[in-house]
Amino acid sequence: MTPSSRAPSESIVVSHVLTLPEHANPMGHVHGGWIMKLVDEMGGLAAMRHGRRVVVTAAVESMVFHRPVRVGSFLQLEAKVVFVGRTSIEVEVLVSHEDPVQNTTELVHTARMVYVALDEDGRPAVVPALDPTTLEEKKAFQVALEKKAIRTAKV
Repeated sequence: MTPSSRAPSESIVVSHVLTLPEHANPMGHVHGGWIMKLVDEMGGLAAMRHGRRVVVTAAVESMVFHRPVRVGSFLQLEAKVVFVGRTSIEVEVLVSHEDPVQNTTELVHTARMVYVALDEDGRPAVVPALDPTTLEEKKAFQVALEKKAIRTAKV
């Protein structure tokens, strides 16, 4: 029995975090590895929300740091499902620097993560299909489909 489909909007996860000195690298910027951890956690939450199952990280499709982030920055992370295979869920995570005083945001990091849903025995489990409805969601789905073809051709 295949689960029903879900819209991308049903699994969006948004979180905010204040960067602290403990997150700093020697240059006084937020350590990239710490941001990567946050991205993986947020992506996993969106994937679990979509599949309603435990997921594991299967691949880091892409991870781009657009500019350094200074300690003390207020980060906004938004994760949304952009593609779903039989057992896999691809999530886009956008990380923005938010200035709550000026009411501005600036994109500082983008990532694409792939997760696999697991059943109770730890085996890959079938997940609901993705039903993109907006033009933006349909474009993201198409791009992810093309990337998946390239990714699976390499294996």
